[in-house]
Amino acid sequence: MTPATDVPALPRTWRPLGPRLAAAVFAVILVGAFAWLWVSFDDQTKDAVNDLEKATVIFFILLGLALLNALARSRVVAREDGLTVVNGYRSRRLSWAEVGAVRFPQGAPWPHLDLGDDQRISLLGIHASDGARAATAIRELRAVVAAHQD
Repeated sequence: MTPATDVPALPRTWRPLGPRLAAAVFAVILVGAFAWLWVSFDDQTKDAVNDLEKATVIFFILLGLALLNALARSRVVAREDGLTVVNGYRSRRLSWAEVGAVRFPQGAPWPHLDLGDDQRISLLGIHASDGARAATAIRELRAVVAAHQD
């Protein structure tokens, strides 16, 4: 980062630390709890569980893991040609001409990007739970946006 302008070198990616750590911990707990539960069953109980019931439990475990992965993969990427916002499994590429103000209202869990015409995109790649790290990310993102505005 250049001290005079505080604009980070591009490409630059911002990811939330707290939500990624929480997703990893909860994934281990989810899989571990069900594995421990299954191992702790006696043979009679295991034999009483049919294939459809097993498939249902596996489906919900995989669904939980997919939701945790969606949370963990959120990010904001600034490149010379524009901004990419990944929220869960949805990705949106914006040219710098489309990018408006970066807003982070007091008490909000994450910032949003104003696109004009009452449109905005949440930026889940920067999360308020990260505290000072989130404040630094917002300052950097605002500097990059300001440097690319006409």
